[in-house]
Amino acid sequence: MKKIVLASSNAGKVREINNLLLQNNIEVVPQSAFDIPDAIEDGLSFVENAIIKARHAAKLSGSPAIADDSGIEVDALNHRPGIYSARYSGEGATSEKNNQKMLGELEGVAEENRSARYQCVMVFMRDADDPMPIITQGSLEGRILEAPRGEGGFGYDPIFYLPDHKCAAAEISLEEKNKISHRAIALNAMIARLKDTGIIS
Repeated sequence: MKKIVLASSNAGKVREINNLLLQNNIEVVPQSAFDIPDAIEDGLSFVENAIIKARHAAKLSGSPAIADDSGIEVDALNHRPGIYSARYSGEGATSEKNNQKMLGELEGVAEENRSARYQCVMVFMRDADDPMPIITQGSLEGRILEAPRGEGGFGYDPIFYLPDHKCAAAEISLEEKNKISHRAIALNAMIARLKDTGIIS
């Protein structure tokens, strides 16, 4: 089984990505297993931050690395929080605080104007000096609810409504989420690219 370092210590992210890659005989090892600290994400786009994270993990582990940078864009907030989704509520940000801040900023905004989307950029680097990293992208359309719903998922899932499923992202199973999520779309595209280039069989 091929091992790839995942440039994240986020347990939810590790679980989602491993769930998909294990089906392709790839085991994802979180960077925490190598005592690798989080990279400083000072890029100005999802693409830049994903490359920074993948290069950092590949360099410190000496292994191929995969990273994603993802977040949520809300149209009524001029596409914020975007790359700042994880730290939207400031110092000591948590998912709950981020969700509460977003709900507060959208108070009084009509349902039809609460459109939003999850974005994910996935990057694979063979090593830290890889001049041509493989980059894929996925997105998932929805809208922001007026109050949290569900116990599953992580991040903004309790307030992210999926029109096709008529429920919040936190109310669907991990199995279902892995079929439709922005991360699943980007990761499935990545798997296809890794097969095309012969990195995996």
